[in-house]
Amino acid sequence: MARKPRRWQHLAMALLSCVILTIGPASCSSPGSPASAGTPTSPGTAAKPLKTGIAYGDTLVWKDDRDLAAGLDDAVYTGAGWIRVDLAWSDIQPDSATGYAWQGFDRVVAAARRRGLQVLPTLGYVPQWARRDSCASQDSCPPADPGLFARFAAAAAQRYAPQGVHTWQVWNEPNITIYWGPKADPAGYTRLLDAASKALRGTDPSAVVLMGGLAAVHTDPAKGWMSQNDFLAAACKLGATTMVNAISYHPYTYPYLPSARTDFGTPWERISSTKDSLVSVLSACGTPNLPIWLTETGAPTNGPGEAADGPNAASNPTHVTEALQAAIAADAVPAAAADPHVAAVFWYTDRDTGQDADRANNELFFGLRRHDGSPKPSLDAFKAAVKEANPRG
Repeated sequence: MARKPRRWQHLAMALLSCVILTIGPASCSSPGSPASAGTPTSPGTAAKPLKTGIAYGDTLVWKDDRDLAAGLDDAVYTGAGWIRVDLAWSDIQPDSATGYAWQGFDRVVAAARRRGLQVLPTLGYVPQWARRDSCASQDSCPPADPGLFARFAAAAAQRYAPQGVHTWQVWNEPNITIYWGPKADPAGYTRLLDAASKALRGTDPSAVVLMGGLAAVHTDPAKGWMSQNDFLAAACKLGATTMVNAISYHPYTYPYLPSARTDFGTPWERISSTKDSLVSVLSACGTPNLPIWLTETGAPTNGPGEAADGPNAASNPTHVTEALQAAIAADAVPAAAADPHVAAVFWYTDRDTGQDADRANNELFFGLRRHDGSPKPSLDAFKAAVKEANPRG
């Protein structure tokens, strides 16, 4: 049975005073307060080459040849040069440490290579036999032995480096409990990262290692969550940022555009525009020039509540209209290109995995295409943005 894509929306915004549907310069403030200073990004202001991609979660390995081809053809159509896909340990060694079931991921890598696409695997998701006893029912719990995970990482690099895969993300959103239980643990993650990065580089000296994509959340001890800043600062003190070539981050801003300027600081603004930004954390720990890869961003177009559709948006929207999703897709690429700290941006995701009957879960509706394969306006909006910001993708 195909897995659902792994991504979780955690953004809790204040009451909305505006939602920007135009693509270009704009500003936005929360109710009863002036707009903060700063010039938002506008299209065509790319100052550097930008890696662009589509993030597919753990979906491609389960598709038949036709749907796999269609999914990857969308990346080619948009001009994106990269795909981000889960390389789940629980898929490769589901039953024991003996043997590897690479066939599904082999198909993805081969199909991507035929299309000239670079592959960014996300290493994670622990098989039951390798989990801690206290977390046996959740494959996103940390392994009991980081060394076993490192052995899996080395085997992956040994297999796929000769096929052109040299960039790896170690884990996904380790600062929230849905992906690292029972609570966020910077020390535990740093031990895992240390073992995995050494294994990857020991196997492939040209390996590029990314820190696990940080979720944009507030610290909440009751939930076991740590904010991206708190987690990064704690991991940095333990040496995590010296173990990687870049960090990765997931700034979902909907219903605001990525280029919006607010007085509360959207997850996108917290990359480098706010006092307590990720860049400020990196500077404080002595790695100010470490690049930031935005390995997920996007917006769902269906959900259990009301959709944000512009100035008349609901105060707590669970999703956005297709028009607003297209505006966000068009804005994300130039916003990323204009920030000198950002090296890559990936849209999540290619195609909805839910239909209207599944609207209780907005997680299923982040696609550039609807469930039936028909394109949303965001598909061509993302394509146009990629072409304008960086013609080579």
